[in-house]
Amino acid sequence: MSTTADDPAEHAAADHAGLRDFLSYSFADAIQDRRTRRVAQGVSLEGGPLSYTSENAPSPLSPLEEAILIASTSVTGAVMHDGPIDRPNGNKELGTMFLEVAGRAGSSADNAQATSMFMINDEGIWLIERPRGEQAVDLFTQIPPRWEDRTEDDWISFANAVKRKVYDGRFEFPREWPYYLGWNGQHSNAPGTTCFLPIVDNTRQYINVLLILLSEPHGKAPLFVDDWSAFKPKSAMDWAAWAAAKVGLVDAIPYQPIGGIKRARGGFVTQDTPAPLGQIATARTDYEAHFLLQNLMLTGEALRLGGWVHGAPMIPHIWKRDPANGILGLGFREYSAKPSTSRWKRWPPVPASQLNYVGIDGVLEGLCPPYVTDMDAAVDQVLEEKFGPNGTYVNAKVFAQAYKDEALAATYMRNAGHPPAEGIEYTKEICRYLVETYGRFPAHTDAFYLPGIWVQFSHLETEYYERFANPRHARRQVEGKRIWKRG
Repeated sequence: MSTTADDPAEHAAADHAGLRDFLSYSFADAIQDRRTRRVAQGVSLEGGPLSYTSENAPSPLSPLEEAILIASTSVTGAVMHDGPIDRPNGNKELGTMFLEVAGRAGSSADNAQATSMFMINDEGIWLIERPRGEQAVDLFTQIPPRWEDRTEDDWISFANAVKRKVYDGRFEFPREWPYYLGWNGQHSNAPGTTCFLPIVDNTRQYINVLLILLSEPHGKAPLFVDDWSAFKPKSAMDWAAWAAAKVGLVDAIPYQPIGGIKRARGGFVTQDTPAPLGQIATARTDYEAHFLLQNLMLTGEALRLGGWVHGAPMIPHIWKRDPANGILGLGFREYSAKPSTSRWKRWPPVPASQLNYVGIDGVLEGLCPPYVTDMDAAVDQVLEEKFGPNGTYVNAKVFAQAYKDEALAATYMRNAGHPPAEGIEYTKEICRYLVETYGRFPAHTDAFYLPGIWVQFSHLETEYYERFANPRHARRQVEGKRIWKRG
Protein backbone atom coordinates (compact mmCIF):
# COMPACT_ATOMS: atom_id res chain seq x y z
CA MET A 1 0.00 0.00 0.00
CA SER A 2 1.29 3.44 -0.91
CA THR A 3 2.02 5.86 1.90
CA THR A 4 2.13 9.05 -0.13
CA ALA A 5 0.11 12.05 0.96
CA ASP A 6 -2.22 11.58 -2.02
CA ASP A 7 -3.02 7.99 -1.21
CA PRO A 8 -6.83 7.66 -0.77
CA ALA A 9 -6.32 4.73 1.59
CA GLU A 10 -4.40 6.99 3.96
CA HIS A 11 -7.17 9.55 3.78
CA ALA A 12 -9.75 6.85 4.62
CA ALA A 13 -8.01 6.01 7.90
CA ALA A 14 -6.59 9.46 8.63
CA ASP A 15 -9.29 10.42 11.10
CA HIS A 16 -8.87 7.32 13.31
CA ALA A 17 -5.60 6.56 15.08
CA GLY A 18 -6.64 2.95 15.76
CA LEU A 19 -7.35 2.28 12.10
CA ARG A 20 -4.02 3.77 11.07
CA ASP A 21 -2.25 1.60 13.61
CA PHE A 22 -4.13 -1.54 12.50
CA LEU A 23 -3.39 -1.04 8.80
CA SER A 24 0.30 -0.32 9.43
CA TYR A 25 0.93 -3.52 11.42
CA SER A 26 2.83 -6.15 9.44
CA PHE A 27 1.86 -9.77 8.96
CA ALA A 28 5.34 -10.89 10.05
CA ASP A 29 4.90 -9.03 13.34
CA ALA A 30 1.43 -10.55 13.87
CA ILE A 31 2.81 -14.08 13.51
CA GLN A 32 5.56 -13.41 16.04
CA ASP A 33 3.54 -11.35 18.53
CA ARG A 34 0.46 -13.57 18.69
CA ARG A 35 -0.01 -14.97 22.19
CA THR A 36 -2.95 -16.00 24.30
CA ARG A 37 -3.90 -13.28 26.78
CA ARG A 38 -6.90 -14.31 28.84
CA VAL A 39 -7.59 -11.76 31.56
CA ALA A 40 -10.21 -9.29 30.38
CA GLN A 41 -10.74 -5.91 32.00
CA GLY A 42 -12.90 -6.30 35.09
CA VAL A 43 -11.93 -9.96 35.73
CA SER A 44 -10.61 -11.02 39.15
CA LEU A 45 -8.69 -14.26 39.71
CA GLU A 46 -8.31 -16.50 42.77
CA GLY A 47 -4.82 -17.92 43.10
CA GLY A 48 -3.57 -17.76 46.68
CA PRO A 49 -0.45 -15.56 46.60
CA LEU A 50 -1.13 -14.87 42.89
CA SER A 51 -4.73 -13.72 43.46
CA TYR A 52 -5.81 -10.56 41.72
CA THR A 53 -8.83 -8.35 42.33
CA SER A 54 -9.82 -5.96 39.56
CA GLU A 55 -11.01 -2.47 40.40
CA ASN A 56 -12.12 -1.83 36.82
CA ALA A 57 -15.50 -2.16 35.16
CA PRO A 58 -15.74 -4.43 32.10
CA SER A 59 -14.83 -2.63 28.86
CA PRO A 60 -16.74 -3.93 25.79
CA LEU A 61 -15.11 -3.83 22.38
CA SER A 62 -16.07 -0.87 20.23
CA PRO A 63 -18.31 -1.33 17.15
CA LEU A 64 -15.26 -0.68 14.95
CA GLU A 65 -13.13 -3.31 16.69
CA GLU A 66 -15.91 -5.88 16.35
CA ALA A 67 -16.50 -4.90 12.72
CA ILE A 68 -12.86 -5.56 11.81
CA LEU A 69 -12.96 -8.94 13.53
CA ILE A 70 -16.17 -9.82 11.66
CA ALA A 71 -14.56 -8.89 8.35
CA SER A 72 -11.65 -11.25 9.03
CA THR A 73 -14.12 -14.17 8.81
CA SER A 74 -16.23 -12.89 5.93
CA VAL A 75 -16.24 -12.47 2.16
CA THR A 76 -13.23 -10.74 0.60
CA GLY A 77 -13.84 -11.10 -3.14
CA ALA A 78 -14.29 -13.99 -5.59
CA VAL A 79 -12.55 -17.27 -6.35
CA MET A 80 -11.14 -18.37 -9.71
CA HIS A 81 -11.45 -21.87 -11.13
CA ASP A 82 -7.82 -22.06 -12.23
CA GLY A 83 -7.65 -25.77 -12.95
CA PRO A 84 -8.05 -28.21 -15.88
CA ILE A 85 -11.41 -29.30 -17.26
CA ASP A 86 -10.00 -31.97 -19.61
CA ARG A 87 -8.01 -35.07 -18.66
CA PRO A 88 -4.85 -36.21 -20.49
CA ASN A 89 -6.78 -39.23 -21.84
CA GLY A 90 -9.36 -36.98 -23.47
CA ASN A 91 -12.13 -37.49 -20.90
CA LYS A 92 -13.73 -34.55 -19.10
CA GLU A 93 -12.56 -33.38 -15.68
CA LEU A 94 -15.36 -32.12 -13.46
CA GLY A 95 -14.81 -28.37 -13.15
CA THR A 96 -17.94 -27.53 -11.17
CA MET A 97 -17.00 -28.81 -7.76
CA PHE A 98 -17.30 -25.54 -5.83
CA LEU A 99 -20.46 -24.62 -3.94
CA GLU A 100 -19.79 -20.87 -3.85
CA VAL A 101 -18.07 -18.32 -6.06
CA ALA A 102 -17.61 -15.68 -3.33
CA GLY A 103 -14.17 -15.91 -1.75
CA ARG A 104 -13.74 -15.79 2.01
CA ALA A 105 -10.88 -14.85 4.31
CA GLY A 106 -10.27 -18.52 5.16
CA SER A 107 -9.66 -21.43 2.79
CA SER A 108 -12.60 -23.79 2.33
CA ALA A 109 -12.89 -27.32 0.91
CA ASP A 110 -14.60 -26.99 -2.49
CA ASN A 111 -15.31 -23.41 -1.48
CA ALA A 112 -18.26 -24.74 0.50
CA GLN A 113 -18.15 -21.80 2.94
CA ALA A 114 -19.86 -24.14 5.40
CA THR A 115 -18.73 -22.41 8.60
CA SER A 116 -21.06 -19.93 10.24
CA MET A 117 -19.72 -17.72 13.00
CA PHE A 118 -21.85 -16.80 15.97
CA MET A 119 -20.69 -13.67 17.78
CA ILE A 120 -21.51 -13.33 21.47
CA ASN A 121 -21.25 -10.04 23.33
CA ASP A 122 -23.08 -8.18 26.09
CA GLU A 123 -25.83 -7.15 23.66
CA GLY A 124 -26.68 -10.62 22.45
CA ILE A 125 -25.96 -13.63 20.29
CA TRP A 126 -25.46 -12.77 16.62
CA LEU A 127 -25.23 -14.90 13.49
CA ILE A 128 -22.62 -13.57 11.06
CA GLU A 129 -24.35 -14.35 7.78
CA ARG A 130 -22.42 -15.42 4.69
CA PRO A 131 -23.26 -13.34 1.59
CA ARG A 132 -23.26 -15.56 -1.49
CA GLY A 133 -23.25 -14.97 -5.23
CA GLU A 134 -24.80 -11.73 -6.40
CA GLN A 135 -25.43 -10.63 -2.82
CA ALA A 136 -21.67 -10.61 -2.16
CA VAL A 137 -20.98 -8.71 -5.39
CA ASP A 138 -23.63 -6.11 -4.55
CA LEU A 139 -22.18 -5.65 -1.06
CA PHE A 140 -18.87 -4.56 -2.55
CA THR A 141 -20.58 -1.96 -4.72
CA GLN A 142 -21.69 -0.23 -1.51
CA ILE A 143 -18.53 -0.71 0.58
CA PRO A 144 -14.91 -0.56 -0.66
CA PRO A 145 -13.68 -4.14 -1.13
CA ARG A 146 -10.13 -3.27 -0.02
CA TRP A 147 -9.70 -2.82 3.71
CA GLU A 148 -7.24 0.05 3.36
CA ASP A 149 -9.89 2.07 1.49
CA ARG A 150 -12.53 1.83 4.21
CA THR A 151 -13.52 4.54 6.65
CA GLU A 152 -14.81 3.76 10.13
CA ASP A 153 -18.36 4.10 8.78
CA ASP A 154 -17.56 1.65 5.98
CA TRP A 155 -16.33 -0.97 8.43
CA ILE A 156 -19.41 -0.66 10.61
CA SER A 157 -21.74 -0.69 7.58
CA PHE A 158 -20.13 -3.92 6.40
CA ALA A 159 -20.60 -5.53 9.81
CA ASN A 160 -24.21 -4.38 10.04
CA ALA A 161 -24.88 -5.90 6.60
CA VAL A 162 -23.86 -9.38 7.75
CA LYS A 163 -24.91 -9.36 11.43
CA ARG A 164 -28.22 -10.91 12.44
CA LYS A 165 -29.31 -10.79 16.05
CA VAL A 166 -30.66 -14.14 17.20
CA TYR A 167 -31.10 -13.59 20.96
CA ASP A 168 -30.68 -10.81 23.51
CA GLY A 169 -27.94 -11.25 26.09
CA ARG A 170 -24.89 -13.46 26.34
CA PHE A 171 -24.66 -17.22 26.56
CA GLU A 172 -25.49 -18.33 30.06
CA PHE A 173 -24.55 -21.65 31.66
CA PRO A 174 -23.65 -22.78 35.18
CA ARG A 175 -19.96 -21.96 35.56
CA GLU A 176 -18.90 -25.50 36.33
CA TRP A 177 -18.29 -28.89 34.71
CA PRO A 178 -19.90 -30.27 32.53
CA TYR A 179 -20.81 -26.88 31.06
CA TYR A 180 -17.32 -25.38 31.11
CA LEU A 181 -13.96 -27.14 31.19
CA GLY A 182 -11.55 -26.36 34.04
CA TRP A 183 -10.66 -22.73 34.68
CA ASN A 184 -12.65 -21.62 31.63
CA GLY A 185 -15.69 -21.52 33.89
CA GLN A 186 -14.19 -18.64 35.86
CA HIS A 187 -13.33 -16.19 33.10
CA SER A 188 -14.56 -17.44 29.72
CA ASN A 189 -17.54 -15.55 28.26
CA ALA A 190 -16.91 -12.75 30.76
CA PRO A 191 -18.86 -9.47 30.70
CA GLY A 192 -17.35 -7.03 28.22
CA THR A 193 -15.76 -9.74 26.06
CA THR A 194 -16.70 -10.66 22.50
CA CYS A 195 -16.60 -14.35 21.56
CA PHE A 196 -16.71 -16.01 18.13
CA LEU A 197 -18.06 -19.56 17.90
CA PRO A 198 -17.70 -21.54 14.62
CA ILE A 199 -20.51 -23.90 13.60
CA VAL A 200 -19.96 -26.09 10.49
CA ASP A 201 -22.92 -27.08 8.29
CA ASN A 202 -22.00 -30.53 6.99
CA THR A 203 -25.23 -31.16 5.07
CA ARG A 204 -24.67 -29.30 1.78
CA GLN A 205 -21.01 -30.17 1.42
CA TYR A 206 -21.66 -33.82 2.30
CA ILE A 207 -24.04 -34.02 -0.66
CA ASN A 208 -21.58 -32.05 -2.80
CA VAL A 209 -18.73 -34.45 -1.96
CA LEU A 210 -20.88 -37.43 -3.00
CA LEU A 211 -21.66 -35.72 -6.30
CA ILE A 212 -17.97 -34.95 -6.91
CA LEU A 213 -16.78 -38.50 -6.14
CA LEU A 214 -19.56 -39.98 -8.27
CA SER A 215 -18.53 -37.84 -11.23
CA GLU A 216 -15.60 -40.14 -11.90
CA PRO A 217 -15.86 -42.04 -15.21
CA HIS A 218 -18.37 -44.88 -15.58
CA GLY A 219 -16.83 -47.99 -14.09
CA LYS A 220 -14.39 -46.08 -11.90
CA ALA A 221 -16.70 -44.30 -9.47
CA PRO A 222 -16.35 -45.51 -5.86
CA LEU A 223 -18.71 -48.00 -4.25
CA PHE A 224 -19.99 -46.46 -1.02
CA VAL A 225 -20.14 -48.84 1.91
CA ASP A 226 -21.56 -48.41 5.38
CA ASP A 227 -18.67 -49.60 7.51
CA TRP A 228 -20.84 -49.27 10.62
CA SER A 229 -23.16 -52.03 9.41
CA ALA A 230 -22.62 -55.68 8.55
CA PHE A 231 -23.98 -56.86 5.22
CA LYS A 232 -27.76 -57.27 5.50
CA PRO A 233 -29.18 -59.05 2.44
CA LYS A 234 -32.52 -57.80 1.13
CA SER A 235 -32.92 -58.79 -2.52
CA ALA A 236 -32.58 -62.20 -4.12
CA MET A 237 -29.24 -61.08 -5.58
CA ASP A 238 -28.08 -60.07 -2.09
CA TRP A 239 -29.03 -63.44 -0.61
CA ALA A 240 -27.31 -65.31 -3.41
CA ALA A 241 -24.09 -63.35 -2.80
CA TRP A 242 -24.39 -63.90 0.96
CA ALA A 243 -24.79 -67.67 0.47
CA ALA A 244 -21.89 -67.82 -2.00
CA ALA A 245 -19.67 -66.01 0.50
CA LYS A 246 -20.65 -68.42 3.26
CA VAL A 247 -19.47 -71.44 1.28
CA GLY A 248 -16.32 -69.70 0.02
CA LEU A 249 -17.32 -69.26 -3.60
CA VAL A 250 -16.75 -65.48 -3.38
CA ASP A 251 -14.96 -63.23 -0.95
CA ALA A 252 -16.71 -62.36 2.29
CA ILE A 253 -18.81 -59.18 2.26
CA PRO A 254 -17.88 -57.51 5.56
CA TYR A 255 -19.91 -54.31 5.30
CA GLN A 256 -23.14 -53.08 3.78
CA PRO A 257 -22.67 -51.91 0.18
CA ILE A 258 -25.09 -49.04 -0.26
CA GLY A 259 -27.43 -50.05 -3.05
CA GLY A 260 -26.73 -53.71 -2.39
CA ILE A 261 -25.13 -56.23 -4.71
CA LYS A 262 -27.11 -54.86 -7.64
CA ARG A 263 -25.34 -51.52 -7.28
CA ALA A 264 -21.95 -53.16 -6.66
CA ARG A 265 -22.21 -55.20 -9.87
CA GLY A 266 -24.10 -52.67 -11.96
CA GLY A 267 -21.08 -51.36 -13.82
CA PHE A 268 -21.17 -47.70 -12.76
CA VAL A 269 -19.08 -48.16 -9.60
CA THR A 270 -16.03 -50.29 -8.93
CA GLN A 271 -15.59 -52.57 -5.94
CA ASP A 272 -11.84 -51.90 -6.21
CA THR A 273 -12.36 -48.40 -4.79
CA PRO A 274 -14.69 -48.62 -1.80
CA ALA A 275 -15.62 -45.41 0.02
CA PRO A 276 -16.44 -46.18 3.69
CA LEU A 277 -18.76 -43.51 5.11
CA GLY A 278 -17.30 -43.89 8.59
CA GLN A 279 -13.90 -42.81 7.30
CA ILE A 280 -15.28 -39.95 5.22
CA ALA A 281 -16.78 -38.40 8.39
CA THR A 282 -16.93 -34.61 7.89
CA ALA A 283 -15.19 -34.85 4.48
CA ARG A 284 -12.75 -32.18 5.72
CA THR A 285 -15.52 -29.59 5.70
CA ASP A 286 -14.60 -28.56 9.24
CA TYR A 287 -11.03 -27.50 8.36
CA GLU A 288 -12.10 -24.02 7.31
CA ALA A 289 -13.30 -23.26 10.85
CA HIS A 290 -9.72 -23.54 12.11
CA PHE A 291 -8.39 -21.27 9.36
CA LEU A 292 -10.98 -18.66 10.34
CA LEU A 293 -10.06 -18.91 14.01
CA GLN A 294 -6.41 -18.29 13.13
CA ASN A 295 -7.48 -15.27 11.06
CA LEU A 296 -9.35 -13.96 14.06
CA MET A 297 -6.39 -14.41 16.39
CA LEU A 298 -4.01 -12.57 14.04
CA THR A 299 -6.56 -9.80 13.50
CA GLY A 300 -7.05 -9.47 17.24
CA GLU A 301 -3.29 -9.14 17.65
CA ALA A 302 -3.21 -6.39 15.04
CA LEU A 303 -6.01 -4.63 16.96
CA ARG A 304 -3.97 -4.87 20.20
CA LEU A 305 -6.70 -6.94 21.86
CA GLY A 306 -6.46 -9.80 24.26
CA GLY A 307 -7.24 -13.04 22.38
CA TRP A 308 -7.92 -16.51 23.75
CA VAL A 309 -8.79 -19.67 21.78
CA HIS A 310 -10.14 -22.24 24.22
CA GLY A 311 -12.79 -24.88 24.84
CA ALA A 312 -16.30 -23.63 24.19
CA PRO A 313 -19.18 -24.52 26.51
CA MET A 314 -19.63 -28.25 26.27
CA ILE A 315 -21.79 -30.31 23.93
CA PRO A 316 -24.77 -30.89 24.14
CA HIS A 317 -25.47 -27.93 26.45
CA ILE A 318 -24.25 -25.32 23.97
CA TRP A 319 -26.88 -26.53 21.48
CA LYS A 320 -29.73 -26.06 23.93
CA ARG A 321 -31.79 -23.11 25.16
CA ASP A 322 -33.74 -23.69 28.36
CA PRO A 323 -34.20 -20.39 30.24
CA ALA A 324 -36.06 -22.10 33.11
CA ASN A 325 -32.90 -24.05 33.95
CA GLY A 326 -30.39 -21.27 33.28
CA ILE A 327 -29.25 -22.73 29.93
CA LEU A 328 -29.03 -20.00 27.32
CA GLY A 329 -27.22 -21.58 24.37
CA LEU A 330 -27.92 -21.64 20.66
CA GLY A 331 -31.38 -23.20 20.72
CA PHE A 332 -30.86 -25.68 17.86
CA ARG A 333 -33.71 -27.99 16.89
CA GLU A 334 -33.21 -31.65 17.86
CA TYR A 335 -34.27 -34.20 15.28
CA SER A 336 -34.29 -37.94 14.76
CA ALA A 337 -36.74 -40.02 12.76
CA LYS A 338 -35.59 -43.06 14.76
CA PRO A 339 -34.96 -42.04 18.37
CA SER A 340 -32.78 -44.45 20.31
CA THR A 341 -34.55 -46.62 22.87
CA SER A 342 -31.54 -46.46 25.19
CA ARG A 343 -28.61 -44.12 25.60
CA TRP A 344 -26.45 -47.18 26.18
CA LYS A 345 -27.22 -48.98 22.90
CA ARG A 346 -24.01 -50.28 21.35
CA TRP A 347 -25.24 -49.84 17.76
CA PRO A 348 -25.14 -47.59 15.93
CA PRO A 349 -22.02 -45.77 17.11
CA VAL A 350 -21.97 -42.10 18.08
CA PRO A 351 -23.13 -39.80 16.59
CA ALA A 352 -25.64 -41.90 14.61
CA SER A 353 -27.34 -43.10 17.82
CA GLN A 354 -27.77 -39.54 19.10
CA LEU A 355 -30.14 -36.70 18.33
CA ASN A 356 -29.13 -34.62 15.34
CA TYR A 357 -29.00 -30.85 15.94
CA VAL A 358 -30.21 -29.62 12.57
CA GLY A 359 -30.61 -25.83 12.84
CA ILE A 360 -32.40 -22.82 14.24
CA ASP A 361 -35.78 -22.46 12.55
CA GLY A 362 -35.77 -19.59 10.08
CA VAL A 363 -32.21 -18.59 11.00
CA LEU A 364 -29.78 -21.36 10.07
CA GLU A 365 -31.22 -24.60 8.72
CA GLY A 366 -29.44 -27.74 7.58
CA LEU A 367 -30.27 -29.34 4.25
CA CYS A 368 -31.86 -32.36 5.89
CA PRO A 369 -35.13 -33.43 7.52
CA PRO A 370 -37.25 -31.80 8.86
CA TYR A 371 -36.25 -28.78 6.70
CA VAL A 372 -36.63 -30.76 3.46
CA THR A 373 -39.39 -33.19 2.54
CA ASP A 374 -36.90 -35.94 1.68
CA MET A 375 -33.28 -36.36 0.71
CA ASP A 376 -34.05 -36.43 -3.01
CA ALA A 377 -35.23 -32.84 -2.55
CA ALA A 378 -32.03 -32.02 -0.64
CA VAL A 379 -29.83 -33.27 -3.50
CA ASP A 380 -31.98 -31.35 -5.98
CA GLN A 381 -31.49 -28.21 -3.86
CA VAL A 382 -27.70 -28.49 -4.05
CA LEU A 383 -27.92 -28.91 -7.81
CA GLU A 384 -30.26 -25.91 -8.02
CA GLU A 385 -27.84 -23.75 -6.01
CA LYS A 386 -25.04 -24.70 -8.40
CA PHE A 387 -26.79 -24.98 -11.77
CA GLY A 388 -30.19 -23.31 -11.34
CA PRO A 389 -31.16 -19.89 -12.78
CA ASN A 390 -29.10 -17.95 -10.20
CA GLY A 391 -26.64 -20.73 -9.48
CA THR A 392 -22.90 -20.63 -8.99
CA TYR A 393 -22.23 -21.88 -12.53
CA VAL A 394 -24.92 -19.89 -14.35
CA ASN A 395 -24.57 -16.21 -13.48
CA ALA A 396 -21.65 -15.06 -15.64
CA LYS A 397 -21.62 -11.59 -14.10
CA VAL A 398 -20.91 -13.03 -10.66
CA PHE A 399 -18.67 -15.85 -11.85
CA ALA A 400 -16.52 -13.40 -13.83
CA GLN A 401 -15.34 -11.39 -10.82
CA ALA A 402 -11.96 -13.18 -10.75
CA TYR A 403 -11.62 -13.49 -14.54
CA LYS A 404 -10.15 -11.09 -17.07
CA ASP A 405 -13.57 -10.62 -18.63
CA GLU A 406 -17.08 -12.05 -18.63
CA ALA A 407 -16.55 -13.89 -21.94
CA LEU A 408 -13.75 -16.02 -20.46
CA ALA A 409 -15.89 -16.83 -17.44
CA ALA A 410 -18.80 -17.84 -19.67
CA THR A 411 -16.48 -20.08 -21.71
CA TYR A 412 -15.32 -21.85 -18.56
CA MET A 413 -18.90 -22.42 -17.38
CA ARG A 414 -19.97 -23.88 -20.75
CA ASN A 415 -17.14 -26.41 -20.67
CA ALA A 416 -16.83 -27.21 -16.97
CA GLY A 417 -19.20 -30.16 -16.91
CA HIS A 418 -22.05 -31.38 -14.73
CA PRO A 419 -22.38 -34.42 -12.44
CA PRO A 420 -23.64 -37.39 -14.51
CA ALA A 421 -27.20 -38.63 -14.14
CA GLU A 422 -25.92 -41.97 -12.73
CA GLY A 423 -23.94 -40.09 -10.08
CA ILE A 424 -26.94 -37.97 -9.10
CA GLU A 425 -29.13 -41.08 -8.85
CA TYR A 426 -26.59 -42.88 -6.62
CA THR A 427 -26.11 -39.76 -4.46
CA LYS A 428 -29.85 -39.73 -3.77
CA GLU A 429 -29.81 -43.46 -3.00
CA ILE A 430 -26.99 -42.98 -0.46
CA CYS A 431 -28.77 -40.07 1.22
CA ARG A 432 -32.05 -41.99 1.38
CA TYR A 433 -30.24 -44.99 2.85
CA LEU A 434 -28.81 -42.91 5.69
CA VAL A 435 -32.20 -41.50 6.71
CA GLU A 436 -33.96 -44.86 6.35
CA THR A 437 -31.25 -46.69 8.32
CA TYR A 438 -30.32 -44.16 10.99
CA GLY A 439 -33.20 -41.67 11.01
CA ARG A 440 -30.89 -38.74 10.35
CA PHE A 441 -28.63 -37.09 7.77
CA PRO A 442 -25.73 -37.34 7.84
CA ALA A 443 -25.30 -40.36 10.11
CA HIS A 444 -21.52 -40.80 10.38
CA THR A 445 -21.09 -37.15 11.36
CA ASP A 446 -23.44 -34.44 12.61
CA ALA A 447 -25.57 -32.15 10.45
CA PHE A 448 -23.89 -29.25 12.24
CA TYR A 449 -20.43 -29.87 13.62
CA LEU A 450 -19.00 -28.00 16.58
CA PRO A 451 -15.19 -27.94 16.55
CA GLY A 452 -15.47 -27.51 20.32
CA ILE A 453 -13.41 -24.32 20.54
CA TRP A 454 -14.13 -20.62 20.32
CA VAL A 455 -12.13 -17.41 20.58
CA GLN A 456 -12.64 -14.62 23.08
CA PHE A 457 -11.44 -11.04 22.57
CA SER A 458 -11.16 -8.37 25.22
CA HIS A 459 -9.65 -5.14 26.34
CA LEU A 460 -7.08 -6.53 28.73
CA GLU A 461 -6.89 -5.96 32.46
CA THR A 462 -3.54 -4.29 31.91
CA GLU A 463 -2.90 -3.80 35.63
CA TYR A 464 -2.88 -7.59 36.06
CA TYR A 465 -0.20 -7.97 33.40
CA GLU A 466 1.82 -5.04 34.77
CA ARG A 467 1.89 -6.81 38.11
CA PHE A 468 2.67 -10.36 36.99
CA ALA A 469 3.94 -10.46 33.39
CA ASN A 470 7.16 -9.65 31.60
CA PRO A 471 6.58 -6.14 30.21
CA ARG A 472 7.01 -7.46 26.67
CA HIS A 473 4.10 -9.87 27.03
CA ALA A 474 1.31 -7.27 26.94
CA ARG A 475 3.20 -4.22 25.69
CA ARG A 476 1.08 -3.81 22.57
CA GLN A 477 -2.16 -4.15 24.50
CA VAL A 478 -1.02 -1.54 27.04
CA GLU A 479 -0.17 0.84 24.20
CA GLY A 480 -3.53 0.04 22.61
CA LYS A 481 -5.41 1.68 25.48
CA ARG A 482 -3.98 5.02 24.42
CA ILE A 483 -4.12 4.52 20.66
CA TRP A 484 -7.71 3.26 20.65
CA LYS A 485 -8.84 5.45 23.60
CA ARG A 486 -10.15 2.42 25.51
CA GLY A 487 -11.89 2.83 28.81
